[in-house]
Amino acid sequence: MTELDHRQVGRDSLFLMADVRLAGAGDEHRVKVRNLSGGGMMAEGHVKVTRGAKLEINLRNIGWVEGVVAWIQENRFGIAFLEDIDPKLAREPVMAKVDSTPRFVKPVLATIDPARLRKI
Repeated sequence: MTELDHRQVGRDSLFLMADVRLAGAGDEHRVKVRNLSGGGMMAEGHVKVTRGAKLEINLRNIGWVEGVVAWIQENRFGIAFLEDIDPKLAREPVMAKVDSTPRFVKPVLATIDPARLRKI
């Protein structure tokens, strides 16, 4: 068995897209999230990373999370988060903002003072 077979934290297999940015570099790279747990994840993408490199990843409904590259295998790499997250949040649909209806779709509200209107 390899070191990967000795995982003690359950991981959920899923498919999400996320953005990764390496520490010290402003560029963001799009990656596929293949599995996710509270303590880490596996990403797939064409990002030049090295083991031990610090990075941040923007996960859906969670936001930017800091982590460290734990392993690399071809175009896949593992990320260990610096702080645990709730992986169930990433599975939920994207939350709509409280007032997400565009202004041009909303009905026009009367802003005229009825006392100023003339009777015809």
